[in-house]
Amino acid sequence: MVMKATELDKDVGDRVQGNNCLRGQLAQHQKSVNHSRRQESKENKSSNALSSGQSNSNVLEQGRSPVDESGTYSEFIKFPAPPCRQFWKAGDYDDGPSSKLTLQNGKNYLHVHPMFLHSNATSHKWVFGAIAELVDNAVDEIENGASFVIVDKISNPRDGSPALLIQDDGGGMDPEAIRRCMSFGFSDKKSKSAIGQYGNGFKTSSMRLGADAIVFSRHADDRVLTQSIGLLSFTFLTQTGHDRIVVPMVDYELNTAGNLEILDRYGKEYFMSNLSLLLQWSPYSTEAELLKQFEDIGLHGTKVIVYNLWFNDDGNVELDFDTDPEDIRINGDIKEVQTRPAWRTVNEEHISNRLRYSLRAYLSILYLRIPENFTIVLRGGFVKHHNLALDLKFQEFIVYRPQSSGCIKGELLTTIGFLKEAPQVTVHGFNIYHKNRLILPFWPIVNYGNNSRSRGVVGVLEANFVEPTHDKQDFERTSLFQKLEVRLKEMTWEYWDYHCGLIGYQVIKKLRPTEPPPDSPLGISTSDTLKHGMPNGAKTNLALNQNYPYLVSANAASAAGLSSKRKEHSDLDKLESIKRQAGTGANAFLSGHGFETEVVSDIKNKLEDQDVVNLIQVNKNFRAKCLDYKKRTEDLDLKVTRLRSELGQVRTEYEQLMAELTS
Repeated sequence: MVMKATELDKDVGDRVQGNNCLRGQLAQHQKSVNHSRRQESKENKSSNALSSGQSNSNVLEQGRSPVDESGTYSEFIKFPAPPCRQFWKAGDYDDGPSSKLTLQNGKNYLHVHPMFLHSNATSHKWVFGAIAELVDNAVDEIENGASFVIVDKISNPRDGSPALLIQDDGGGMDPEAIRRCMSFGFSDKKSKSAIGQYGNGFKTSSMRLGADAIVFSRHADDRVLTQSIGLLSFTFLTQTGHDRIVVPMVDYELNTAGNLEILDRYGKEYFMSNLSLLLQWSPYSTEAELLKQFEDIGLHGTKVIVYNLWFNDDGNVELDFDTDPEDIRINGDIKEVQTRPAWRTVNEEHISNRLRYSLRAYLSILYLRIPENFTIVLRGGFVKHHNLALDLKFQEFIVYRPQSSGCIKGELLTTIGFLKEAPQVTVHGFNIYHKNRLILPFWPIVNYGNNSRSRGVVGVLEANFVEPTHDKQDFERTSLFQKLEVRLKEMTWEYWDYHCGLIGYQVIKKLRPTEPPPDSPLGISTSDTLKHGMPNGAKTNLALNQNYPYLVSANAASAAGLSSKRKEHSDLDKLESIKRQAGTGANAFLSGHGFETEVVSDIKNKLEDQDVVNLIQVNKNFRAKCLDYKKRTEDLDLKVTRLRSELGQVRTEYEQLMAELTS
């Protein structure tokens, strides 16, 4: 992934610098627009533009409704801000008299009250979950050519307050698509691999982060280039006393002559009304400033700016941009880890703790796999992908086949092991992904209490057979998920009982039952344990590598020799006899088939069985590959440092170019 970063920077820079013609056309249009604006009086513009804006810009209705034209929002508010800046108190909104059902052309239309924007956003309890939702939209654009997503802090030009920027170079949205994005329940994502599916993520996430969000999107299709701007503003709706959600939107198109012109398919009055609302309630007070936001988008892409960010209970902005200039943190969310003083530092610095307040840490594990041609850029620095499976030692791979109504619903591979820092770390639990997206990080499925049982045991799995909740921070508690929960508890206890001696605890059990569970179909265990190099059969399990590519990454392609089926009991008996002689000499790869490990001083003299000799060789090869992987990781880290320096140079050149263009 990192090796592609130079190409990414060059591509972004080429699009920015090689688009001079388009920018020149935009600049020419801006000058003509500004000139025409000076010729008309501000009073006429206010009366003409705002008279119908309340009804014409309602994207949910897509039509003109005979609502009150009292001009309650015609008075300009210099620095618009929501009445309450704390998210969990912002729902106390009173629009005055009770709303009435409006009759349009003889038909009744149900309106969505602005209060729904707030209540809908409360599904996001965690502010990072809301940011992840916006990043998901960019990741879903990979199939449309997206190669990066930028998450950064910018300043609101109106008052200098911090705002959050999320930008990608995906396919962008045409005028119809951006209206579906701003509406509720519409989703164009048909791919089975798409993370989003409910058509509600943008609204819930943006309104959870701040009171207002403006969207800029450029789309090119069939040689037609369009630019669309939409504003979802809780401040606008509450301060003007609306009883329905109104979304001002404007569209532009690059015509065949290469000039940018307005798309006024609902009439020029409609366009002017919406534009006036955008200039009044967005961070940009002129049309030229609005259009300038497209200059760094390129030929296609989307930019979301969330402003009027919410405050916490202490009166500070919920997102902390100042503590770390290369990160975004949650204000006041760093909590002291309760453990032994000697172990406190390693626990506080562990990613399971840092992800709670550091967006960089959370984004590094947010996706199980990231394509090499896609990069997440946080505040100017690349986010290094962190594969949690690489943090585990003494790994086992367990296949679980969930069943419902007697039918197998799929196959799930769990990588389980001790954290490298065990037993010092108090962390345990499972990292459960769904369609490549992390849903439950370090889910503490069992409570180890006073006996330390399960301490340091961590698992990684991708469960696509269960459905996540709308905020993607939990799963729907269906019967399938409940069965998964029970099975993960069994995995945790089983792994601990037979492997705890490897990290200094007393081994509890000596023999593991070899009989398959009574509910197993065809007499095959529903959870087949797969060891590193365990000779459970003579053939390599190639399907394992194909179905679980992250496993290959986690083990540096050392899964050769693995099998998804247990050997017959006679082979197990043979291995049992060998292991009782060898103790832990096989580096715990044979532990887990039900035998107590015993330390033996001279293992080589006693390992005469050819299977065990082969096992040791596979283990050596695996360790060599791990060392090679570690070296390559260090080399990539050096390249990241160099690429960051090059990115800084590209930005400097870009700023110089922009200064020349604006002058």
